[in-house]
Amino acid sequence: MKTLANSTLDTDVKKTVYSILFTISFTHLLNDMIQSVIPAIYPLIKTNFRLSFTQIGMITFTFQLTASLLQPFVGYYTDRTPRPYSLAIGMAFTLLGLILLSTANGFIAVLVAVSLIGMGSSVFHPESSRVAHLASGGKKGLAQSIFQLGGNAGSAIGPLLAALIVVPYGQFNIIWFALAAILAIIVLVQIGKWYKEHLYLKTTKVSKTVTSISALPKRRILVALSILLILIFSKYFYMASMTSYFTFYLIDKFHLSVQQSQLYLFAFLASVAAGTMIGGPLGDRFGRKYIIWISILGAAPFTLLLPFANLFWTGILAVLIGVIISSAFSAILVYATDLVPGKVGMIAGLFFGFAFGMGGVGSAVLGWLADHTSINYVFKICAFLPLIGIITGFLPNIESQSKRS
Repeated sequence: MKTLANSTLDTDVKKTVYSILFTISFTHLLNDMIQSVIPAIYPLIKTNFRLSFTQIGMITFTFQLTASLLQPFVGYYTDRTPRPYSLAIGMAFTLLGLILLSTANGFIAVLVAVSLIGMGSSVFHPESSRVAHLASGGKKGLAQSIFQLGGNAGSAIGPLLAALIVVPYGQFNIIWFALAAILAIIVLVQIGKWYKEHLYLKTTKVSKTVTSISALPKRRILVALSILLILIFSKYFYMASMTSYFTFYLIDKFHLSVQQSQLYLFAFLASVAAGTMIGGPLGDRFGRKYIIWISILGAAPFTLLLPFANLFWTGILAVLIGVIISSAFSAILVYATDLVPGKVGMIAGLFFGFAFGMGGVGSAVLGWLADHTSINYVFKICAFLPLIGIITGFLPNIESQSKRS
């Protein structure tokens, strides 16, 4: 006979806590909105400090490197020793980075500023992913999509706000984004209180994870994780071309102004937010492997057409690419956490970190390539990256195995 305490525990485990999911999604919006200011001001700082495309790539590389290298270690550590208030502490690093970025007077100062923002991100993503997992009530794809929706919405809003606030009035106006960091710190302190009170769910959910995944050989699991990381590489290398260089591509090919190009970037990033929200629930319903396959490989026809399109169709294709290719990440992350139950922080840190790392490496490599060829050539080469999605067929069908169990 179940005790009242056990009944309450089961209810907590099964219940999806939407208030927490949307709150952590809101802080993800603020975090990624702040981050997206960095590429949004590239045309401004390129002119101010007379930077090359290679140096622009190095700025992204520095940010993404600090954001990526620490994430798996933060996730591994907090899997063992949860730190509920580390979310607010990480955002404090972001706040310091913003203040420095608004007053930076040279290339080195910009690198230091973006590295501080990257350090804040390295703490935020694995820990906030764990909060979303705890609040999911078993609807892991939906929870991850809600969480990711905030981040992608923030990534879309950031360049638009930068075009309105920073580009017309100057670099110092980046300081206004510090208000968003302060708001995020206040909200994350409250999230930390809920997280601390519900840490018992971490142990309970791990003990309740009964799937046939344990029957998979360790080597098969490692191969599956490697395939997922290759897919992350293809997705985020392509995304690097869009987030870092799409504005330059539009200015160079269609002679748009900086503000006009930012509007096209906003449309792309808004479509990324929409695609993220679609991907998680579809993965819950139809199977994550199929969504991963459709998302990455399905973007290929549109990426291949983009370099040859006129301005109107460039906008349409960018939106289609954003919706399709972004639906993969939630499915990939949940699929990976299902492969390695009980290691949500480490897996989230690994995949967020690798995604950020590939974005940074991609930006640096593509910046160097643009300097030695042209922006148009960069987009022609990157168009082939989604074809890598064909290797999704080698992933094990763990969801159908779980259902049979």
